Formats: sequence, structure tokens, C-alpha cells
Amino acid sequence: MPRIRLENIVKRFGTVAAADDLSLTVNDGEYLCILGPTGAGKTTCMRIICGLTDPDSGHVYFDDRDVTRLEVNMREATMLSQVYSLFPQMNVYENVMFGPLIKEWDEESSRQMVKNIFHMVHMEERVNAYPNELSGGQQQRIALARALASGSKILLLDEPLRALDARLRLELRKELRSMVKEMGLTAVHVTHDQEEALEMADRIAVIRDGRIIQVGTPKEVFEEPKTPFVANFVGRSNMIEGVIASAEGDVATVTGNGGTVFKARYTDRAVGSKVLVAVKIGNTKISLTEDGYFKGRIERKLYEGATITVEVNVPDIGTVSVKLPNRKFDDFEIDDEVSVNWSPEKAFVFDYPENGLEDELRVD
Repeated sequence: MPRIRLENIVKRFGTVAAADDLSLTVNDGEYLCILGPTGAGKTTCMRIICGLTDPDSGHVYFDDRDVTRLEVNMREATMLSQVYSLFPQMNVYENVMFGPLIKEWDEESSRQMVKNIFHMVHMEERVNAYPNELSGGQQQRIALARALASGSKILLLDEPLRALDARLRLELRKELRSMVKEMGLTAVHVTHDQEEALEMADRIAVIRDGRIIQVGTPKEVFEEPKTPFVANFVGRSNMIEGVIASAEGDVATVTGNGGTVFKARYTDRAVGSKVLVAVKIGNTKISLTEDGYFKGRIERKLYEGATITVEVNVPDIGTVSVKLPNRKFDDFEIDDEVSVNWSPEKAFVFDYPENGLEDELRVD
């Protein structure tokens, strides 16, 4: 299957840079998720790979072949967009069989392939229905089935699970990835859902303002974020301002607002440097009895099913959030005074953002 390479892609729509010197490699047979907020440039990136949008500059390669100006139908890439574009005069079966038929594949093997795909998307009982008889989620599943049956070597998925209910979305995450791997496709999957990307991807490319800001395995992106934005977007983090007081061994000591002192992982930033320390809310701990880096009062508890989130108001620092197992729901009450703590190796140290914290973390 093809290896996709985007090299210094620029695409502007008026004053908006949808792709700003964007470079990205998708390996042969890889399932890569492009993860980012709305308006980050995810769909533009996909359309450029597919050939539906021409870049202003830069190049697109499939393996070592420059396909930047190649027609869409010559690329062997199928894009499942957010607009399903099903043929209204054809029933579900005919929509999915359309690709194999026009390509004149063997009819019997095509029928078996399509049957397997219908089973994967849970639509075996609706093969004779027409698009206007289906819900939005059902239409999306048929569009996905048609894309899988197209025979393309590259599958481009633009928010493919967006319209599905939560239970079915969780089922299709595993099944879609398995189907892509079994068919030996190279897949690029656009999403703004971090859990979806973490579960499905071989690698994740985090995009923001038309630029890829980090690429890595789900574990790398979650546990070793390169910027404060990634630290907060891929797994929510507490962001605490401070100044480097010392750094020895594997630990840095940071002085925060109000004279609080806390620990973080080692950094070679100079003593006196203004920094931002990020700690995942799942790695942040609270205690009614043990000492921590600072104290605060619980102002809110949120029950979330398997987990709870406890929000603690800390003087001079602000709100610190903590994610805990739901069995701890009754361990803490509103207005309880608690100590806040974390393991230093779980606290990432970043240069303080030049444009300020609010701009660094924005997702619009």
C-alpha cells in the first residue's frame, strides 16, 4: 500500500491559513489519526491528499510519486466526508455494490466482501432500504461501507463515527480499525475526539492552525506532550505557572504564585526562568490527611460513571482538577480542605507561552 508524504503544504482561504507549511508522513499500511480542534485544518489536509483541493504550494507524494496535480480518480484514494452523498435512487445494497460493479470485479467475491462489510457496520437488515428511509447514523454507516468496498488503497475518513450513538461508536472503533488492517489499507482518520484517536491510531498527528505540532504513538502523545496545547488537548491537564528555583538529579523545584513550592520532572531551563507546569488531571492526587504541595477547598464534584472529577480551589493558583475512580465519590465532600500532590516525573515543564496561557490553550 502507498506511503503518503505531504511536504511543505500551504493552503489559504482568504486570510485564513488552513495549511501553513504543513508536512506529514503516513507510513505504508498505517492507521494514522489527525487530531485537532474545529478549524485546525484537518479536513483541508484530507482533501489535499485526496485531490479534491489543490495546495497553493508544496507537494503530495504517494510513495515517491508526485501526485500533487493528479486527478482524483487516478489516486486510488477514497474519502468518506461528513456529507454522505449516497445515491438516493439506489437502495443500500446497490450503493455499496456500486464501486465493485463499475470496476467489473468478480461478482461472487464482491458479494461476499459486501456481505462482510454490512455485518461490520451492523446494517444487514437494511440492505433493501433507500437512503431517505435511514437515520443520519445509518446513512453514515452505509457511506462507510461504500468507502470500504471501493477497492482504493488509501482510505480517508473525515469524522466517520461522528453521527453514531455512543454505544455503536465504541463498537465501530474496534471493528473499523480491524477491517482496515485486514484489507491492508493505508488509512488517515480525522477526528476531534481524543479518546477515539488514542484507541484507534497507530500514530496520532496533532494539528493546530494548519500545522502539525506533534506526531507519535498514542502513548507518546499522551505521556510525552511537546507543547502545553498538546498536554491539555490530549488528556486534560492542570496548568500551573511558576519560576524555576532549582534542578538537580531527575527533579526540578518550581516556585509558584503566592510562594507555593512544588516539584516537576527535570529541566535544563535556567534558574529564574518563567515556566508552565502541566500535570494530567488523572495524575493529580488529593488527600484529606497527607501533606501535599499546597492546600485548597473542594468546590465541585462531577460524577462521570466510571470516574469522578473533583475541582479544588487553591489560593493564588486557581482551580485544580483531579480525576478519580468513582468508588471515591463519597470520600470527599464540598468545602473539604485537601492537600494537592503529584509525582514529579508526571509534571511536564514548558517555557511560558509568549502569547499567554489563554491563547496557548484555546481550541476555537
